[in-house]
Amino acid sequence: QVQLVESGGGLVQAGGSLRLSCAASGSDFSINHMGWYRQAPGAQRELVASIISGDSTNYADFVKGRFTISRDNAKNTVFLQMTSLKPEDTAVYYCNADIITLGHVVAGTSGMEYWGKGTLVTVSA
Repeated sequence: QVQLVESGGGLVQAGGSLRLSCAASGSDFSINHMGWYRQAPGAQRELVASIISGDSTNYADFVKGRFTISRDNAKNTVFLQMTSLKPEDTAVYYCNADIITLGHVVAGTSGMEYWGKGTLVTVSA
């Protein structure tokens, strides 16, 4: 069973920084792309940033120049460095990963999306 566990959320003042981490745990799996999504109260979940195994990255326009996504493939971990935070960045941030396990390979199926439980980021004005 693969699990994603996020950490690093918290309360920060506008203009401040936070670094989120997400570690994938389990056995016999490999990760394709990883990413971060967020969901503010009353809003839909939206993509923040993503990174594929070749370190190609993609960012939502509202975080370009402020957030940086990176990954440590050896540790199956993805990071989100957030700077110049704004009150509108307040949301629950979720880690997402496209993972294929040995079970998928044996069954001849494709991988699947995994989600973490989320970590709350609150930016005060």
